[in-house]
Amino acid sequence: MRRWPGSRWRGLTLSGAVSLCLLSAVTLVLGWANKARCTGPGFDVWGRSTPDYQERAYRDACYSDIQNLWIGRDIDRHVFPYVHGGITPDGSLYGGVVEYPVLSGLLMWLGALFVETDAGFLLASALLMAPFGLAVTWWLGRLSGWRALLWAIGPPVVLYAFHNWDLPVVACAVAAVFVVHRWRVPLRRRALVAAVLLGLGAALKLYPAMFVLPLALYVLTGGRDGAELPARSRFDVAGALGAVGAAVGTVVVVNLPFAIAGFGGWLASFEFQSRRQVDLSTNSVWYWGFRHWTGDEEFQSAMGVISPALVLLSFAVACLAGWWLLRRTGTFPWVQVSAAMLCGFLLLHKVHSPQYTLWLLPFFVLLAVRWGWIAAYLVADVAMGISIFHWLYLNMAGEPSGIHDGFTAQALMIGVWGRAALLVGLFVAFLSARAVIDDRTCRSARSATG
Repeated sequence: MRRWPGSRWRGLTLSGAVSLCLLSAVTLVLGWANKARCTGPGFDVWGRSTPDYQERAYRDACYSDIQNLWIGRDIDRHVFPYVHGGITPDGSLYGGVVEYPVLSGLLMWLGALFVETDAGFLLASALLMAPFGLAVTWWLGRLSGWRALLWAIGPPVVLYAFHNWDLPVVACAVAAVFVVHRWRVPLRRRALVAAVLLGLGAALKLYPAMFVLPLALYVLTGGRDGAELPARSRFDVAGALGAVGAAVGTVVVVNLPFAIAGFGGWLASFEFQSRRQVDLSTNSVWYWGFRHWTGDEEFQSAMGVISPALVLLSFAVACLAGWWLLRRTGTFPWVQVSAAMLCGFLLLHKVHSPQYTLWLLPFFVLLAVRWGWIAAYLVADVAMGISIFHWLYLNMAGEPSGIHDGFTAQALMIGVWGRAALLVGLFVAFLSARAVIDDRTCRSARSATG
């Protein structure tokens, strides 16, 4: 059987590569069908699905932010995002402002441009984002071979592919790893392109911005085995600063037109997130562990400091651990450190939306953590991803929903605390894991610097 021309996919034949992408396409269709259960069959004058949209969304666990935000952000009115809007004193957004960075807002506007119902918006958004999901499969396959099945047929993709606008941002993060480890050009050039991709990701959702620091440290120390350090230099300071500058510059270039066209509307999206409090909608350990205090203003003020401080502390610990591993192995493990940083963020940030599992899933492909960790996390995630909505339905219907009243609340607690415990363990497991990446850059890099 003929291999894929130009690159060997760790045992994947050409037909295997095609099969992997076809499986991913089927999974994405299932992901759309899962959310489409909440659409129709009728629609009211605003294009909202009827009857009983909210009840069905929770009872049948087919809720998606995409369908839900059809109304309430002027998406249904096809208002161009940010330029004409703002935020009210009570924290409500208006005039086309959405609570996400500008490229996500642009995707939302494009998805709504030619449709008049929430069902049409869901379908159009799925069609816009599906190519990004397939691209992730493609890049993960080239990086790690058949391990990419974890993404291509993973349960989180069925549950969350079209829960929110996350597939494009995951694609940016994975593309950055692909560029660093597969392009046969000097590390500085690879890092610049990867940093631009991470900057684009940050203009979609902020999380790829955290990976710029480990990327810069990887460049600073000369990449794999220090092979790409400049002659007679211990560190590549210029290359590291160039990567940081490329990421920051990309974010500025993307955001600047929106800030100029409508500064108040552009700023409102950031203000909305800064005002966000620990409550049921944030779904984090801070809510589930301290929900009896969430009505207290002092508690909310304290969480506004404690949560980000602990997130930053986890970032520092991950980077210091990476530096220690550099001393032992000769290579700064930037992918491992990035994965650990993401674990710290998911555990300690005051918001933990269900679809964030899509952010973590590629690291299960790229790093050789034990299969038990992966299986346990996926089980806990499914428990959370389904039970949270049925639990909300029980509360809406006024039915008993306590821990002793049935399996729904019990599954929810298994999901919440099981996932939290696993993130602590994965923080360590990721740092100690071997990268399962077919790195084609090392030999050419040695030649270029030799």
